[in-house]
Amino acid sequence: MIRDEPGRRGIRRSVRLFRSFLVEQTDPERFYSELAGDSIDLLREHTPLAGRTVLDVGAGPSEFARAFRSAGAHYVPVDHDATVASVRDGGVVGDALRLPFADGSVDVVFSSNMWEHVADPEAVADELLRVTRPGGLLFLSYTNWLSPWGGHETSPWHWLGGERAIARYERTHGHPPKNRVGETLHKVSVRQGLDWAKGADAEVLAARPRYLPDVAAHVLRVPGLREVVTWNLLLILRRR
Repeated sequence: MIRDEPGRRGIRRSVRLFRSFLVEQTDPERFYSELAGDSIDLLREHTPLAGRTVLDVGAGPSEFARAFRSAGAHYVPVDHDATVASVRDGGVVGDALRLPFADGSVDVVFSSNMWEHVADPEAVADELLRVTRPGGLLFLSYTNWLSPWGGHETSPWHWLGGERAIARYERTHGHPPKNRVGETLHKVSVRQGLDWAKGADAEVLAARPRYLPDVAAHVLRVPGLREVVTWNLLLILRRR
């Protein structure tokens, strides 16, 4: 298996994640196990996970539950869909805009690829930070609209327009896509995430393309280009 040196995120890691991504539909366990393990590695650079409460908002596949619990974390999945939250021990049904948790009550709030699916992402990010304890971490990543995968299963045709991409998908597959722009998928940008993080009551520990090598962080300095190249923006913040 291709691996980078410990503590470094280079091209080998990106190639490994991309290879896993290519089999997401045919071998989802491989892809989500790789992604969950990589997410834990990213968090461990900033905090130990053993004994910490981790709130996964917009709960990921079960591979995330296994990975976090194997790392010794008290993992709590939260989702608006009761069938998602209830299939895992300790699951909570809740709205990301009104989380059923007290202010500053969680060690780590984890939200992976949920931001592009909510109509008011900044309000959701505020809510995620609200329940994070002072000194705790918020891990927020999302796929921006103009990235190669911004239209999700309708990509890359979303570059020609969201509605056109949906129509093409329906003609090709005979049914509508799961993710429909303006309904279950929204046109979030890299700039939105960076602007929100800049104004948040938190220290930004990491801001870079999630799946690309560390050196690609420099692309965030270039408006326009960053919207296409980033693919998925990663933000890790420590609440003040």
